[in-house]
Order: sequence, then structure tokens, then C-alpha cells
Amino acid sequence: MRVSSQGVTVVALLADPDAPTEIAQRMAQALPARLADKSGQKRRFDVEVVSEPFTSGTEDPPALMRRIMDRGSAENWDIVVALTDLPLLSHGRKLVVNLSHEHGLALLSLPTLGGFRLQTRARRAVEETVLGLAGPQTTGAEGPPRSVLGPFVNRLAPIHPGPIGEKETADLRYVVSGPRGYLRVLFGMVRANRPWRLVPGLSKALAAALATGAVATVNSTVWTLAESLSVPRLVIATVGSVALMIGWLIVDAELWHRSAESSPEARQRARLYNASTVVTVGIGVLVCYVGLMVINWVWALFILNDQAFASVTRTPLQAEEYLTLSWFVASVATVGGALGSGLESDDAIRAAAYSKREQERRHALQDDHGDQPSE
Repeated sequence: MRVSSQGVTVVALLADPDAPTEIAQRMAQALPARLADKSGQKRRFDVEVVSEPFTSGTEDPPALMRRIMDRGSAENWDIVVALTDLPLLSHGRKLVVNLSHEHGLALLSLPTLGGFRLQTRARRAVEETVLGLAGPQTTGAEGPPRSVLGPFVNRLAPIHPGPIGEKETADLRYVVSGPRGYLRVLFGMVRANRPWRLVPGLSKALAAALATGAVATVNSTVWTLAESLSVPRLVIATVGSVALMIGWLIVDAELWHRSAESSPEARQRARLYNASTVVTVGIGVLVCYVGLMVINWVWALFILNDQAFASVTRTPLQAEEYLTLSWFVASVATVGGALGSGLESDDAIRAAAYSKREQERRHALQDDHGDQPSE
């Protein structure tokens, strides 16, 4: 690591566009003071945020570390911490952070920090990383590089050191493994996709669902069916309609990831991407379902007539009937929404379902496949 001649350590947060840049910008405001306070050596830190797609075209950690090193060598930076919201794999393990003490570099994969309190966890990881890289080196004959994530690792087990190849730039690496590590990465990927954006992104599908629900609410046959269904059957109707909507969106918009490579890492990466797609779309559809149920319930309160309902179903219109009807109608409307989603463009659905970096990654893969000659 280079030492600034002015006694100020210049830290660059090299962030992928969209969510990583937002996270870096938020932490950069308080980061200099926190680093100076934690260093305990009356050091000064200057933090810069640089937003650029440094992961464009590759997900290989060694290649990314070389890119970061080349980028840092062209600037007056002492430490470079690169942030990405893409999941990275190293030797079959999910990478948390790659570090090079010699060059003052770090590569942090945000999904491995999980889906909750991401801003706080990212700030702690960056703080521990910068302080470790800014401290005295213990390389070569003096022993292996000093662990920079000690307290952080203990809080977020099962993060642990991972293997490093002889020709790699990194000299220290942390990875996650096991079921808990898989779930943490999965939730981190889902959070990066921001599934709540799927709701406004499916305007035509929601319009079709609302129209279906409005008509079904005043249909006497639907009244009779709703009254005859038990709770288990209503649950089955919910699961079936939501699954149909999820499956339709994934198939129709071609959201399923198929890897052109046959390596174990490529297959593992494909499984991660597909699982995050299913969970992302599932959360978005469930939010839509709950919204439809509430809207149908309000619509039923205003439009239904007690005498007309009782004459058809032989049951007085009470709170339980309103709930059962709106529940069943939400399932019917969701099926109508699945059909209506065919009116949405594939690009609109992908934009609603994926983060910006994930969209760019998929576009790059499609371009690469399109450039390949057909056999």
C-alpha cells in the first residue's frame, strides 16, 4: 500500500452503478471521521466515491482484481475498495471480499452480506477492510497477511478464509459456505433486485387483474363458489394462482438463466441466479396479491347488497363473507393478471425484476451468445 506524503490516506470507493453507488455515497459522508476515530493513530482519511461498471463483461475475481489494480495505479489513491452487487464465486465458494495488502486493494461482493441491514453491514465491512489495509503489513518472511475482518467475521459467521491461487493478485480472501451462507447470498441478491419494483413495473398485468377482480366481485356464481370453499381450498387457490403468475412471468419474459458453460462454478452461479429470480418475482407477485385482496375487499364493501347476496348464497353478508369473497376473487384476479402480463414487453418485466447490474450482465451474455456462430 502506498503512503500519502501529506499524511492523509486517500480511500477510493469504486462502486458499480445503481445500488452499490448509493451505498457508497451514503457511507462516504461519515466514513472519514469513523476511520480516523477507529485507527487510533490520529490519521486522516479522505474518501472518494467513483461510480463506474468495473465488473462489466466478467465475474472472475482475479480478473476484477487486476482491473481494480490498473484503475488504482492511474489515480492518486492509497486504498481502493470496490463494491459490486453481483455474486462472485472463487474456487466453488461464494466470495465475500478479496484483499491485496501489497497494492491496497479490496473487492467486496455485497450480496454475501445478506438482505437485512445491508447499509450497516457494508459500512462495517468497508471500515474493517480499510483499517486492515492501512495498517502495517505482515507479508513474506514475517508471516501471512493480518486478518482484517476479525470482529466482522465473528458477527457474520460462517464467513471464513478461502483458498488463493499462486498467480492471483489477492493475498487474503473471505468466503461463505454451507446452507446459511447460501441463504445469505440469495437474500442479498434478492435485495439487490428490489422486488418491490415489480409492482409498478407490471401496470398492464395489474390493470387486467383489477378488471377481472371488479367483474368477479359482482358475479353471483363467484359468490356461491366463495361460500362453498373451505380455508384449505382457498389456500390451494392462492398457491396455485401465485405459482401460475410466477411461472408465466418467468417463462414469458425469458427470465430463466441458462449457462453456456458446463463448469461446476457456472452451474452453481446459474442455480443462484435462478433461485434469486424465483424469490424476487415471488415477492413481487405476493405483494400484488395482497394489494388485490385489499382492493377487492374495499370494492365489495361499497358495491355488494346484503339482500342480493343472501338470496343467492343463503348466507347473510357479514365480515367473514367479505373476507372469503375478497380472498377468492384475489386468486381469480391473479390468474387474469397472469394473462394480462403477456401485454407487457419483456424488457419492461426484466427492468422491474432485476437490478441495473444484473440487467447489464444478462444483456452482455445475450450479446455474447448472439455473436457466436451457429453450428
